[in-house]
Amino acid sequence: GTRSAVLNTEARTVEADVLSRRCVMMRLVDFSYEQYQKALRQSAGAVVIILPRSISSVPQDVVRQFMEIEPEMLAMETIVPVYFAVEDEELLSIYEQTRAASASQGSASAAEVLLHTATANGFQMVTSGAQSKAINDWLIPSVEGRLTGLGGEDLPTVVIVAHYDSFGVAPWLSHGADSNGSGISVLLELARLFSRLYTYRRTHAGYNLLFFASGGGKFNYQGTKRWLEDNLDHTDSSLLQDNVAFVLCLDTLGRGNSLHLHVSKPPKEGTLQHAFLRELEMVVASQFPEVKFSMVHKKINLAEDMLAWEHERFAIRRLPAFTISHLETHRDSLRNSIMDRRARIDTKALTRNTRIIAEALTRVIYNLTEKGAPADLQIFTDQMQIQQEQLESVMDWLSSQPRAAQLIDKDSTFLSTLEYYMGRYLKDVKQHHVKADKRDPEFVFYDQLKQVMNAYRVKPAIFDLLLAVCIAAYLGVAYVAVQHFGLLYKMIQRLSLKTKQQ
Repeated sequence: GTRSAVLNTEARTVEADVLSRRCVMMRLVDFSYEQYQKALRQSAGAVVIILPRSISSVPQDVVRQFMEIEPEMLAMETIVPVYFAVEDEELLSIYEQTRAASASQGSASAAEVLLHTATANGFQMVTSGAQSKAINDWLIPSVEGRLTGLGGEDLPTVVIVAHYDSFGVAPWLSHGADSNGSGISVLLELARLFSRLYTYRRTHAGYNLLFFASGGGKFNYQGTKRWLEDNLDHTDSSLLQDNVAFVLCLDTLGRGNSLHLHVSKPPKEGTLQHAFLRELEMVVASQFPEVKFSMVHKKINLAEDMLAWEHERFAIRRLPAFTISHLETHRDSLRNSIMDRRARIDTKALTRNTRIIAEALTRVIYNLTEKGAPADLQIFTDQMQIQQEQLESVMDWLSSQPRAAQLIDKDSTFLSTLEYYMGRYLKDVKQHHVKADKRDPEFVFYDQLKQVMNAYRVKPAIFDLLLAVCIAAYLGVAYVAVQHFGLLYKMIQRLSLKTKQQ
């Protein structure tokens, strides 16, 4: 990404022949990686990408193209500031005027180009902020809560995890509807459903349920990493140290007609995680035949800097874990894009996926298959049904705000609301904080993620040059004229004196 934030350059569009030390303006509908590279190769002073008011109105081929480009933009380090701005009438007017001025530079006549350049109005783009600086004491918060099982102290624990933060090329535009607003929505709905089951003694299961909304998921799951360290290495007693049945991670569940269970190691037959896999297969086959379900096995590659899925953090600590997602691969560009907006969420698919997970999880916890319950038994019906309206309202809330880790601290409104929501259904709800190691930081965040940019209407520099030449010429002519007038005046005076003498 970019390492600079300060901007004070003249505006141009990519149609201009010379982009050096200019602020290059591009509209998303016309954006291409070749144009972006052209601006960087010509040492542009800055790049401003103009986004439409509604991403949902952008053609899907344009959205897909940009989502494919985003990882390249993030992976490429450049000193050129790259800004994103949402279009309005004034900004579009500036863009159109700048494009007209840029396009005219390709005229055949050099004289016309010079004349137009000298007389045209331009825009100077100036930011009011300072250069970006590293924030060394930023905290990444997470929230945990639990439902305690019935029947003794040494009960098996099922851990349900979803990271709440979003990611994209611009933090303030990263709303992360599917990745991972959908995962948090399912986690909260599961918390609501099982809190009702655990309220009554006859439906109170013999399993502890531990819910964890993790932060820093897009930064190699830093919240989960430190949470595991604190619970496994730095404490004498925790649910994670005892009998963990399995860890279920929820990620990108808001659309599509497929579900994939991602595992680092295939579950062994006879284990509870294998039972959960079988229950998922059975629920999908008997109740939702339109859904394509499969298990995806991928070994952990410790040579890579970034882990593929959140369950790998648990697998490294030898805890049985898997991630359920509608994505078949972790490399899908949807997981890290500013194009991941609310309009891309299929609420019916989200509700269906929530029900599949809830049904399978309930069958495992209550051992319903072994007790002879039919495969097509629908558990969550009537008053206990999945509430689609609830899921919609939670998704609206989550996707209405950017949730990049750089924007959410322990005092943010989003985090306090999430903590309150979890507190309605769970016990012992509390925050867990992660701070980067100063000696060897795992992540470094910067400020100046949003700037006010002013556009000043100015004449181009060549206009000042031509004006200076004209003024100099005028003064030169005036000087010569004055000199000639003085000589003429002296000659007239001499002639007048001679006449008088005669």
